Amino acid sequence: MSPLRILKPDWPAPANVHAFTTTRKGGFSQAPYDQFNLGAFAGEELQVVQQNRALLNALLPQAPFWIKQVHGTDVVMAQGVHEGIGDSIIEADASVTTHPQTVLSILAADCMPVLLTNRFGTAVAAAHAGWRGLCAGVLENTVAKLLKESSCTPSDLLAWIGPSISVAHYEVGAEVRAAFIASAAQFDYQLDAACFIPNHASGPDKYLADLPRIAKSRLQALGIKAVYGGDLCTYRDPECFYSYRRETPTGRFASLIWFNPKS
Repeated sequence: MSPLRILKPDWPAPANVHAFTTTRKGGFSQAPYDQFNLGAFAGEELQVVQQNRALLNALLPQAPFWIKQVHGTDVVMAQGVHEGIGDSIIEADASVTTHPQTVLSILAADCMPVLLTNRFGTAVAAAHAGWRGLCAGVLENTVAKLLKESSCTPSDLLAWIGPSISVAHYEVGAEVRAAFIASAAQFDYQLDAACFIPNHASGPDKYLADLPRIAKSRLQALGIKAVYGGDLCTYRDPECFYSYRRETPTGRFASLIWFNPKS
């Protein structure tokens, strides 16, 4: 088994806020899930996933609060540990906590993990933003919940967009572009021409969609000016990341965030 490799966000979060994204290096999973699949619903034997999660837990103050992501917009308040399998499943696509050492987690394999914190280190959030959830308002719901629970203003927040599929590899149809045009009018954010680039080689109704660019625009429209990340592509880096568009079935990597009590 190779050593685990994690990636830490490059952002000016408070010193007591901790976050990282796992890669597929290390762990017990065999092909096509090799090596560090953390997704309990990706098709791999659950016992192997649990072995991988035990390795992950050794890097954390406590086991994560896992949710089952369903490409929706629901946000849950999290506290403590939640296994997220069997009879204890919570279906949601984002979580918020104001409790120290509660570890929020998002699983992905092309969709965007978006981590947020306030500048005071008293609250964190994690959102799963595939195109459906992003279009429907998962980021807006997450930010609203985080602001409410932490009594902050948007200028107090920082966001980091984790590894996801890049514009060069994410082709969508005209119906997806139309859905985002309607969403932009609903949520009042800027959808410029670079968000959907015509892909004439594939046909008149095909576009290359830039999900990180759309997410950044939406976060900025909410008043969050400190937005980082969005430059790591899951599709073009098979050594580090799982990608559902590149290979199916495939595993899931995790993006995690928590904060420690201030001394």
